[in-house]
Amino acid sequence: MSLPLVTNELDLLHALVDLDRHRKIIELGCGAAELSRQLLARFPGCEIAALEVDERQHAKNLLRPSQGLQFIQAGAQSIAFPSGAFDLALMLKSLHHVPLQQLDQALSEVHRVLKPGGLLYVSEPVFAGPLNEVMRLFHDEELVRAAALRAIQKAVATGDWEQLSETHFDVPVHYRDFADFEARMIGVTYANHRLDATTLQQVQERFAPHMTPDGAHFVRPMRVNLLRKRVSDPVSSSCPDSMA
Repeated sequence: MSLPLVTNELDLLHALVDLDRHRKIIELGCGAAELSRQLLARFPGCEIAALEVDERQHAKNLLRPSQGLQFIQAGAQSIAFPSGAFDLALMLKSLHHVPLQQLDQALSEVHRVLKPGGLLYVSEPVFAGPLNEVMRLFHDEELVRAAALRAIQKAVATGDWEQLSETHFDVPVHYRDFADFEARMIGVTYANHRLDATTLQQVQERFAPHMTPDGAHFVRPMRVNLLRKRVSDPVSSSCPDSMA
């Protein structure tokens, strides 16, 4: 059974989350913050704090300021905002980049800065599909993606979070040719050095069967887990009356 194709994840986010109500937003591991920029263009009443741990990407983000968008260099495991500051937290293909030993801490920090009833939208690539088989030759994320999913499941099991939904979808991906793939994927992943000749040849050979007259077409399988911070029950959390 084929999954729905999603060309713009903002459409899916808006279908799952009422962005007219959840206006105070934090994005963790924002990268170039493209979705946040699109979100603010469509929902100008929102305010977004966009955190990025990479110093170079953060510097690039500062060169492209946007109304309602605040850039901060920081990781999800240490968020310099007060408790209950946000309605919505976004993690877009970023949870599996958190150091494995700090995944629980990161989700705990996100829980802290959300208001009671606040939402966490976690979008993660699934380790499957033909494009993944090409990528894993030089960038194998099987272990970290599995760890990210286990961290989500563990967080829900604690009772601090309620999972509202899990959504699977495909994102279409197109490359004009191998040079385009190399520039966009290998060049980004290995910005400071090139692959050795043997590995590059293996990648090219695995990529080649997907070429058509108009380029190589893939789909990237994705999963979104939408969690809600549980609201404490004031009755169950209070001390029982004395039975004297």
